[in-house]
Amino acid sequence: MAETPTPAISDRNLEATTNISLKREPACFAFLSARSVSPPMPIDSINLDLASADYFQGRASLWTTLEMRSSVNNDRPTAILGFDETFLRPFARALVEASTTRAAYRMTILNEAPESERCRVVEYVTGPGKPLKELVLQPFDNVVLVTATTPKDGEETLFQLPRTDSFLRAFAKMSFTADQALHELLDEMGRLARRHNSREVETEE
Repeated sequence: MAETPTPAISDRNLEATTNISLKREPACFAFLSARSVSPPMPIDSINLDLASADYFQGRASLWTTLEMRSSVNNDRPTAILGFDETFLRPFARALVEASTTRAAYRMTILNEAPESERCRVVEYVTGPGKPLKELVLQPFDNVVLVTATTPKDGEETLFQLPRTDSFLRAFAKMSFTADQALHELLDEMGRLARRHNSREVETEE
């Protein structure tokens, strides 16, 4: 008897559905390492991309990147942040709160278990993937400055995002839609895993 094919996980094309153009917003930049000879890179648009969907320590887990595109590098997608499924919701809230209250917002990033080798958030602006423990969102007149704090380097500027009403509405909507899609995918992965496990039990019996 032929085996029942494993159901495929439905595709979530976040890149196409989360793109936000910044061309009509105040000028924003991604800041490379202070030791780099390259100047800050202008940001023309941002989007989210689902980088991986896997299982970690026995549970479904996702890894998403916040990407930017710039005319200076032919609009190639460039990741600036990478994070798991727990980050997007509090980051969107921190961005809106910092922008509307005009007060800096410190966002602490804690791993679920101190001994865990998996990072929850990394930044790709100044290196190949530096783990982050804290982000600071500092509002100015037209932009919000996103800065990483590390024990070794202190504070290091990463990138800016607009502080306009139009951008905040677009970012909040994008984050809500993406977060919903990511958690639907997690639920789907969980159901497939339970179905697979139950089939294994039946086979053993």
